[in-house]
Amino acid sequence: MSLEEQQVKLMKDEYVVVNGRKFRKGYTTGSCAAAAAKASVMMLLSGGAVEESCIDTPAGVRLTLPVTDVSITSKSASCSVLKDGGDDPDMTSGLKIFATAKRKSKSGVDIRSGEGIGMVTLPGLNVEVGKPAINPVPEQMILKEVGEVLPENVGVEITLSVPGGAETALKTFNPKLGIVGGISILGTTGIVNPMSEDAWKEALALELRVLAAKGKKFAVYIFGNYGENFVAKEIGLDKENLVKVSNFMGFMLDKAVECGFEKILIVGHLGKLVKVAAGIFQTHSRVADARNEIMAAYTALEGAAAITVAQVYACRTTEAAAEIINRNGLWGVYDRIVSNVSKRCTGYVYNKIQIGCILFHRDHTLLAMDENALRLLNEAGSSYGQ
Repeated sequence: MSLEEQQVKLMKDEYVVVNGRKFRKGYTTGSCAAAAAKASVMMLLSGGAVEESCIDTPAGVRLTLPVTDVSITSKSASCSVLKDGGDDPDMTSGLKIFATAKRKSKSGVDIRSGEGIGMVTLPGLNVEVGKPAINPVPEQMILKEVGEVLPENVGVEITLSVPGGAETALKTFNPKLGIVGGISILGTTGIVNPMSEDAWKEALALELRVLAAKGKKFAVYIFGNYGENFVAKEIGLDKENLVKVSNFMGFMLDKAVECGFEKILIVGHLGKLVKVAAGIFQTHSRVADARNEIMAAYTALEGAAAITVAQVYACRTTEAAAEIINRNGLWGVYDRIVSNVSKRCTGYVYNKIQIGCILFHRDHTLLAMDENALRLLNEAGSSYGQ
């Protein structure tokens, strides 16, 4: 049985159900680091190889993980544990988390970082600037597991490394968070819950906290890649101020208040902003999808004929509805959307943040912006829309 097959077997009965589908759970880089560290210390002390490492996770699940790449010398012992994120689209899945243990003169455990583990360069994270990106929970897991097998008054130095970590990190949030040179050793529970909304929201909030730690008071909220491309190519604002909110507008507005932001420019396309305009602050279509009703109502408010309103209501996509709106010259629909987005979001944060809105079409055509957005652009040094 291959290593991958062994790991699938270990977690085969652990799954979550999302949208009616089963997704296999996995385990974090933190769990892998703890398991590898424990095994390396066991081998350093005994001089013999081990094939697996048993650890406890904060989630209350005990893991038994296969150990590979064993190397034992008179001065050190090292091994690896393969990261398996289950069915989660995790960029770090398939990486090997290595741990090398060496004796040291003083008692206790020192944890160091090697190849493929990033260094923190910006404030706002759970790790101090200048330290390796090994988060507090994984660090405590390592200390606990190693402590279980380390005799009293014996000291070890453990160096973690991740071959290929530097390349993989470029595909993650790490560069934007100021973590350079590799991946982070992460995990608050030790277990990866596939398609976890909480994990995704925490990653978005972390990006906002890093921006706040730089002293920024102004952020540009975008929903995804469309917004990022529009802002980069058309508006001319500093990309450092961009923060993706995905479907979690309400959550990210709350976080903006917590972080002390004073101004937010919301930039989005029709499919998302039409929902926010109606006070929908979680925009995933499975949670709330009233796009047809909202656009039909706005079309009617612009004085459109009943047949036109019915056509908009019957559209399967917002793009199709936009074609009808444009054909009939109902540009006021777009003005209503940006105005209501700003009003709804400002009310959501109890007027604690100045908020403006820009609406664009997916071909980068500007559809509308409100006065708040124009003012925020001017204050940010952009001449767009003037």
